[in-house]
Amino acid sequence: MSTRYESVHSALLYPDAFRVDAPAVAVGREVWPRQPGVFIRVATAHETEPAEEATDADPPPREPPKRELSAGQFGLVPRWVKSASDAKLRSTKLVNARSETVTTSNNFRDAWLAGQRCIVPMRAFVEDDWRSGKAVPTRINRVDGAPMGVAGLWESWTGAEGEVIVSYTLLTVNANSHALMNRYQQAGNEKRMLAILNEGAYDAWLGARPEKAKEFMRAYPANWLTANPMEKSRQ
Repeated sequence: MSTRYESVHSALLYPDAFRVDAPAVAVGREVWPRQPGVFIRVATAHETEPAEEATDADPPPREPPKRELSAGQFGLVPRWVKSASDAKLRSTKLVNARSETVTTSNNFRDAWLAGQRCIVPMRAFVEDDWRSGKAVPTRINRVDGAPMGVAGLWESWTGAEGEVIVSYTLLTVNANSHALMNRYQQAGNEKRMLAILNEGAYDAWLGARPEKAKEFMRAYPANWLTANPMEKSRQ
């Protein structure tokens, strides 16, 4: 379970790496559950454009969805949550969504079926290495040092008093046979890893229909990642 990650804190990297404007607000170096972070989604204006009428001619090539950078809380708040206090309790447990059950989970099904997919920019994520018998926080990032885009879901919750919480979660896949990620998390538990996307798949992921979106849920190659123990935990 990945509950902590290092954000892309250099604003200069967003336009080149993710084709979005730099964040309008400062982004913290590390993101923990219920802390603010940023995610990339299909631009709202693009989503509401009217569909063109069908003709007998061949349809024009589908344009890639326009991306926008949005701010939200790390830890999803489902639409059906009744109160802000309940949202606070639930969101800390909903920072990860299992890709295998996302279409049936009460927590994530609505966001998935509504096509509320997103990409979460990060430089690295942190997993505990328990092989020594003690938890050793380990920083995992791309070998080339480039930012990663992780598949996620976003949601917007509105309370009875009109309060709004925009939130997001990170999708995960099985990593039992992954050459790198099977070393982390506690022994005896299923090993999981974040669903890291290839850069060339960003638009396809955001624009895919729900029944096709699961095709993007696959393990990232182990030889494209590197892992290094952290000297001490930073918060």
